[in-house]
Amino acid sequence: MRFVLADRNLVVAGRVYEGFPLLINDDGEAIQPAQAWLWDHLGRAGRISSKKSWEAYGRAIYDFLGFVLTNGFDWRQPATPGMPSAIEAWRDWSLGTLGLQPRTINQRLRVVVWFYQWAVRKGHIKRIPFDYVTVQTSYQPGFLAHVDATGGKVATPEIMLSETQQAIRFPTLGQITACGEVLTNLTHQLMFELMVRTGLRQMECRTFPDAYVFDPARRKDLQPGQKIRLHINPKHMEIKFAKPRDIDLPYDLMEKLWAYSVRRRQGRANNNRQGEEFPHLFLTEGGVPYTKDALSGLFRKLSLRVGFKVTAHMLRHSYATYLLWSLRKSTTFQGEPLLYVRDRLGHSNVSTTTIYLHLVNSLEGHLVLAHEDEIDQLFASTREAESA
Repeated sequence: MRFVLADRNLVVAGRVYEGFPLLINDDGEAIQPAQAWLWDHLGRAGRISSKKSWEAYGRAIYDFLGFVLTNGFDWRQPATPGMPSAIEAWRDWSLGTLGLQPRTINQRLRVVVWFYQWAVRKGHIKRIPFDYVTVQTSYQPGFLAHVDATGGKVATPEIMLSETQQAIRFPTLGQITACGEVLTNLTHQLMFELMVRTGLRQMECRTFPDAYVFDPARRKDLQPGQKIRLHINPKHMEIKFAKPRDIDLPYDLMEKLWAYSVRRRQGRANNNRQGEEFPHLFLTEGGVPYTKDALSGLFRKLSLRVGFKVTAHMLRHSYATYLLWSLRKSTTFQGEPLLYVRDRLGHSNVSTTTIYLHLVNSLEGHLVLAHEDEIDQLFASTREAESA
C-alpha cells in the first residue's frame, strides 16, 4: 500500500489535479472505496480546494487503512463484544504507541468519521461502528442566535478524545529582541522580522515574492513611519486556504527588504548550479527557496541559542497579541480592533481571532504595563492604520 500525490498529468474534465492524494495497493490499483471517497469529498464536491488539505485528508485515511491492514482489522465490521473496533484501536495506538496529542488524533479521526458516514450513504457498510453523544460547546453567539434552539449542544462521535485547552505560547518583546541579536544571517533576520511584524505564516514568508518589494522612497504617496498596504495573492505565493488578503508592512521594513533585494538576493540566486530562477524573495545560500523543514530547522537552532522555545507560528501569536492590545488602547484608531487583526491574519471567522482577545484579557496587568512602552515603539504606526 502506497500513498502518493498526483503530478500535473492527472487531468479530469480539463482540470489539473496536481497534488491530489492517491492510495495505491501493491498491484498498482486504487484502494477502494477509500479512493472513491477522496474523489467525492475533495475532487467532485470541490469543497476543499487547498492542496495542503488534500494531503492531510489523504494521509489520515492512508494511516488508518495502513494500520487496519497491518493488524488484521476489518474496517467494515463493528466491534465484537469486549474488543475495540478498527477505528478505536487506531485511535488508541495513535495515543499510546505514537504518543500523538489528542488534538492531532481528533483531527485525523474526523476525517475517518467522514469516510464512514459516506460509506454508509453509499451502501458499503450497514452502520457506523461508533455511537454519538451530545456535548455542550462553548461558542460565541452568532447573528442568528435568537433562532438557534440548540443552545450550543452538538452531537459528536463518542470515539473522540477529550482535549485539554493549551495556553497559547508566544515570545515576549524581550525574547523577540534576544532572537534578533543572535540571528547573524541577514536573510534569516529579515524572514524573522517579516513574520513578527506582519503576522505572515511560515509558508507565506518562505514564498513571499520578490516582485512585491519596491523602494518606498520613490512613492510620493508614502511617508516614513507609515504602514504600506500590500495585497497578497495565492497566484504569487502560498497562502493558507488559497485566500488572498491584505497585510500592512511597515515603511522601514519595506526599505530593508528593498535593500536586500537589490544588494543581496541576486548573489544567492547566482549560486544555483542548475541556473534555475525563482520568484521568491528569500533564497538559501544554494539559490533555492526555503523548504518547510529548512525553516523549522532554523527555528530549532535558534531556540537552542536563546535558551527558550520559539517557532514561526509563535511569532504570529506575538504579532496578533501585541497588535490587538495596541489597537484596543489606542484613542485614534478608527475601527474594530478584532476585525482589523482578523483581516491581517487571514482568519475566515472572527471566532478564531477571539483567542487573542481572551489572551489579552487574561494577561496580568503588570506584565502588559512592563511592555507598554515597547509596544508603542514596535507598533507606533499602527495608530495611523486604516480602519478595518
